[in-house]
Parts: sequence; C-alpha cells; structure tokens
Amino acid sequence: MSNEGKKTVVSLPAVAMRGIVMFPSMTLHFDVGREKSIRAIRKALEGDKKIFLAAQKDFTVEEPKREDIFDIGVVAKVVQVLGNGKNTVRIMVEGLYKASLTDCDTEGEYLVATVRKVSEETDMGDLPPDAQEALMRSVAVSFQDYCELVPNMPQEIQNTVLSQKTPYEMFTRIAHNLFFPVEEKQALLEENELVTRMQMLVEILQHEIAVLGWEKDIYDQVKDVMDKNQRDYFLREQMRVISEELGEGDNPMEESMDYADEIQAIQNMSPEIKEKLLRECDRLYRTPPQAQEGQIIRNHIETCIELPWDKKTEDINDVKRAQKILDRDHYGMDKVKKRILESIAVRKLAPDIKGQILCLAGPPGVGKTSVAKSIAEALGRKYVRVSLGGVRDEAEIRGHRKTYLGSMPGRIINAMKQAGSRNPLILLDEIDKMSSDYKGDPSSAMLEVLDSEQNVAFRDHYLEIPFDLSEVLFITTANDVSMIPSPLLDRMELIEMGSYTREEKFNIAKRHLVPKQMKRHGLAKEQLKFNKAGLLALIDGYTREAGVRNLEREIASICRKTAKMIVSDEAESFSVTDKSLATLMGAPRFIDEQLRKENEIGVVNGLAWTAVGGDIMEIEAIVLDGSGKVQTTGQLGSVMTESAQIAVSYVRSICAEYNIAPDFYKTKDIHIHAPEGAVPKDGPSAGVTMVTCVVSALSGMPVRKDVAMTGEVTLRGRVLPIGGLKEKSMAAYRMGIRTVFIPDQNRKDLEEVDPVVKEHVTFVPVKHVSEILGQVLIRPAAKPEKAAPVLPPMSDPHSKDAPTALRQ
Repeated sequence: MSNEGKKTVVSLPAVAMRGIVMFPSMTLHFDVGREKSIRAIRKALEGDKKIFLAAQKDFTVEEPKREDIFDIGVVAKVVQVLGNGKNTVRIMVEGLYKASLTDCDTEGEYLVATVRKVSEETDMGDLPPDAQEALMRSVAVSFQDYCELVPNMPQEIQNTVLSQKTPYEMFTRIAHNLFFPVEEKQALLEENELVTRMQMLVEILQHEIAVLGWEKDIYDQVKDVMDKNQRDYFLREQMRVISEELGEGDNPMEESMDYADEIQAIQNMSPEIKEKLLRECDRLYRTPPQAQEGQIIRNHIETCIELPWDKKTEDINDVKRAQKILDRDHYGMDKVKKRILESIAVRKLAPDIKGQILCLAGPPGVGKTSVAKSIAEALGRKYVRVSLGGVRDEAEIRGHRKTYLGSMPGRIINAMKQAGSRNPLILLDEIDKMSSDYKGDPSSAMLEVLDSEQNVAFRDHYLEIPFDLSEVLFITTANDVSMIPSPLLDRMELIEMGSYTREEKFNIAKRHLVPKQMKRHGLAKEQLKFNKAGLLALIDGYTREAGVRNLEREIASICRKTAKMIVSDEAESFSVTDKSLATLMGAPRFIDEQLRKENEIGVVNGLAWTAVGGDIMEIEAIVLDGSGKVQTTGQLGSVMTESAQIAVSYVRSICAEYNIAPDFYKTKDIHIHAPEGAVPKDGPSAGVTMVTCVVSALSGMPVRKDVAMTGEVTLRGRVLPIGGLKEKSMAAYRMGIRTVFIPDQNRKDLEEVDPVVKEHVTFVPVKHVSEILGQVLIRPAAKPEKAAPVLPPMSDPHSKDAPTALRQ
C-alpha cells in the first residue's frame, strides 16, 4: 500500500500536457502553445514558480475540462522560460512531488488546480534481497534488449540506467528516458508500490521488445526489396546508357519492365495468364536489342496488353428507350424488335445472363446489318462488324501462330481490340458465305466462338492465352441458312427476316430513304416532293428486289437529276408522281405479269420462293402422241424433275375420276415446262401444281386463272408442308390472285403473313391434292347446248357452306 505523508492541499496554476507524462525528480523541456497554458506559466512565475502538470486524456481536445485531465500529476517548478516565436514558449521544469487533483477550475483565464500531495514508495518493503536483485536484473535485461532494438539509442542513457544501484533510481531513469505510450506511463505514475511498478515496467518493456522485433523484421524485408530494386534500377540505367552510346535504340530491358508493370496493373487477368505474360517479359528482358525474336515477343505482349481486360460498358436496360431507337431507325421488323426487347427485359431482371447469339436470316437489302447497329445503340454497347464473306482459312478466325513471320491474331480478337470493351456487340456478317479448303474450315473454328459454354476461355492461336468472350453479344447475318453447317446453326437462335411488302417498301422510302438522299444531295423539302403514287410507281416499275437497296439507288438517281435541273435553271422544283416519273427515269424496267384473261387447259399458277422474294411461276403441260415419254424443260433441278415423275405416276392412279385414258402412259408423251427458261428452278413445292397441270392437260378441263397453289405431293396424293409462305403470299397478292391453296401443316405460318395480304387473298389449307383438283378444274357443263354461265368467284373455303368443288 502507498504511504501518504502529510496531506498538503494547495491551489496552483495548471497545464494540461498533451502526449507527455511528468514524473517527480524529472527535468523536462517542452513547448507550450495554448494561450491558457502560457498564462498559467506566467502566473506561476509571478509567485513561487510552482505549477501542476497533468497529462491530458485525449490530446486532440483544445479546451480541456476537468474530465479530460488525469487525476494524478506532478507539482513542478518552472526553472526556465524562453520565447520560441509564433505565439509559443519553451520552458524547462523540474518535478517536485506527485499530487492528486481534487478540483480544477477551467473557466478562468488559465487552469487552476487544487491538488493534494501523494507520497510514493522508494523501496521494496519486505521483499527479500534476492527477490529484489532478481527483479532489478529482469528490468536491466529487458532494458538492454529494448535498447538493442531501438535505433540510435544514446549510449549515455544505457550507461546511466545500468549504473543505478537502487530499484527506485533504476525505475526513475527508465521511466524518464523511454518513449512509452501515454497510458502506460500514466499507469506507472499512478502506481505507488515500487514492486508493482517494477513488474509493470518489465511487462511494458517485453511488449515493446516484441513490437520492435516485428518492426525490425518488416523493415529488413522492405529494405531487402528496396535494395534489390535500387540495384536493378542502377544496372538498367547503366545498360540504357551503354545502349545509347552504342546507338542501339530502345533498350529491351527497360521495355520489358514497363510491360511487366502494365500486366500487373490489369485486374481481371488470372494469375496463370499474368505468369505466362511475365515470362514473356523476362524473355524480352534477356533478348539482345538487334534480335529478330525481340520484335516478335514485343508484338505479342503489346497485343495481349491492348485487349480490354478491365474495360466494360454499362448496359442500358431500358425497354422503352430501345423501342424508340429501333422504331426510329427501322420500319417493320416486328419479330426482330420483339426478340431484342425481350432480351433487354431479361437482362434487367437477370444482369448476369449470357449466351445471347442471334442469327438474322433473310434476302439481301432487308436491313440485317443496319438493325444490328441500332441494337448496339439501344443496349449502349460498342459496335464492331466482322465480315466473313469469302473467308476460307481457319487462321482468319483463330489467328496465326506467333512464330510465323507476319503473324497476327484472328478477326475475333481484332474485333475485341477495336471495340475496346469486354462486352461489345459483334456483328458476324455473311456467315453463310464462309467456305473451306486445305487451310482448314473456318466454320468449325466458329463453333467455339458461338458456344456460350466454351467461349468463356476462347484461345486464339496468336495469343496462346484464354480470353473471355461470354459477355459479347454476337449477332450473325445470312442470306441462305442452308449453307450454314448444322452444328454452327444449332448454336444460334434463328430469326427469319422476309422480303418487304409493297407497303413496307413505301413506308421505308417515305420515312427513311427519301429524307436521307435529299439531305445527302442538298435538296430542300420544297425542291423535291414525292407523292404516294409516284413512290409506288418507282417501287413497282423500276425495282424488283426483296430489300430496298436498289430502291435507294433509284431515289438517289432522282435526286441527282433534280439537282441538275435546279442548278441548270431548268426548274425550281420537281414533284415525282406516277405520271412525271417516266420523264426522269425513262420507261419502266419491270412490268408486272397480268393474270391470264382466259381459263386455259394445262396452265396452272404455282408459287415460288426466290432470293429477292416470292414469285408466280406458271407450269405448262401439253399432251402429244407418242410412246409415254415425260419431258421437262425450263432448267428444272433434280428435285423438281422428280416431282414431275411423281405427278404423272399419281395421275395414272386417278384416271377414272377425270375421264383420262388409262393407257395414256403408253400412247401419249407429256411435256412439262416452266417459263423463264434461263432461270434455274428447283424444290419440291411445285408438286401439287404439276399434278393439277397434268390432270388438266390429259382431261381437257381448264384450270381457274385466279387461283395459285403450293405444296409438295406424295405418290399417294398427300400434300406436305413447304417454306417461304410469307414471300409466296406476297407474290400472289401482287398478281391479283384471289385464292391460294396451301398445305394444311402450314396453317401456323399464316400468322407471319402480312395483314394486307390476308385481307385480299383467301388461303385454303388442304391435306390431299384431290381437294385442290375438285375446286380448280372446270368440268364441262351437263348440257353443252346451253350457254355457259359466267364463272362465279371462289367462295370462302372456311365457310361451312363452301362447296368441295366449283363446277361451271
């Protein structure tokens, strides 16, 4: 227990010390800057020079209150005061005795403390001498260990401490001279028992030794690294100077270090890839400046670093905004727009979804390429187009090995570099135009690119490291899907884009093509005007295509001719109508075929799909005396020729129903012809047309001129489904056909047919060819002496009152 002496209570000026703990019999120099503290010192100098010094609990408090000051402090005597400038003074004090703070006035001009003297032990009491010596040795050893770890510890302090003979003197010297935390020093000050103080001092010293040991280890490690870096830097500088003196240009060693720093700064690169590229940097480091291999390594590293490892754009998943952009740039294309808006909606709900690979298939000029650019704008992604037409080398996709002279990465990696983003929209244009030769099959290389499960680690032959393509939105375009290999097509979601209808072409020209070309040719709205009849005449008479490319060229031609007229003062403006069009463009290049004026025998309207849309394809047949030969002309392909043979065989099985001679296959030759003989034709969809044509020719019954048909036929007369119904229906509508017979299994495709077409054309689904024959063949009247009535129009086949056949 502490032995308190005489309880002396005095009031003294006080200073709250920040970060310093004062001990009795301790001489201390410190600076004072707070105004209250300076006034307290001056007040002490006016009296007996005594002042109370106590540590502040929180050194950041500028105006300490009673609760901010420790209860135990030291009464000291001001020995010296020096002006230090800048509103501070430097004082020297000498500790007199320890005191306890009983009250403190903090509201005046300076702190006034009421303190009571506290006595402290100077010996170890009843502790045996051996124990006292052991405790002193523990303190001395700990102090020596501490001094070895503290840098620049004065030897005088060590000698002074170790030369002390009594525990109290050793404690006092150590407490005075060592830099312990304020809380630990305050604890030593507040403790009165010397034995406890010595034990606390050993604990504090041991803790500081452990901390200093860790600090030394860390410092040594950092110093070793710094020494190595400084050594490397020094050597690199020497090599650079030597290279400059020898005129060898850039130093590969310096370049390799710059590349290594850039590689380390990439965040989304796996440790394995970084390790491989750093090995390449090390190879460049050791490569002589004039070596050819150095340039190869340098190009490879630069290509890898330039890839967008960390760069990514934020998707704009706003369905309404995307709808406005798509509608602004393109008319129609409802199926494509619907699919893209669905994709955006899904991305808003599940942002991490991957594997979006679309294939836009359709004839040329329908906007497949341009709609992809609008999709990229709607999504807020970078857009890159990669043309695959004519690509026949696998290395075009995967790149060349970097060991070859002039090697480079493939088109996919180049597209990623060009985009500068990890998640661009890449358009793979004309994917059906790729071919293969002895250099490899590029379509097989595309399998990995377009597989969402594999392209997460796409390996280009040039890079030799995996690169993640899973965040890329791939959109491919094709004209003929049949030319795409099945495994590749299986990886894509196919969206069919059919040819434009007459109304769609008119709206596209009115909204997009005419304003675009007028702006390009510098024409104002009042200088050139198109009315509806003029645009429709331009579409019908001067273009024949599925898309609108030629239509845009013709509009550009009109703009040029009008510009010439205005500049030459021939006219101030021009209005394009159906009547004035010929004055600029000359006679129409295309004249729509008209329906036959009479119902003829052996002539049937078929429907065909072409690359530029649908078309009416008449099939003609005549019967000649002969030996049963079947001849086909009109450049018919093998499938179409087989359809003719199937038609003849089926007709032999139904001779009795249509009063056909059962031995016609022995006594008659049949010649089947498809007009426009210079145009190759093929496909099975003309089967029902050929059956009807042959039956009409052999039976002598005319065929209705206002009907058309399409469908594959079997030897049993069943009608099988066909493709291209949308395009074929447009051709029928354009020709004025009122009724079209289609396979029953194509009912579902009627949803894709344009509403205008369905409004003017009646579609009759049939399962058997006999349903067609019964309604299109005009049988002779029962009483030929009477005048034949006018052929009534075909009734709605969907009505319950519709007859199974129309008879005259």
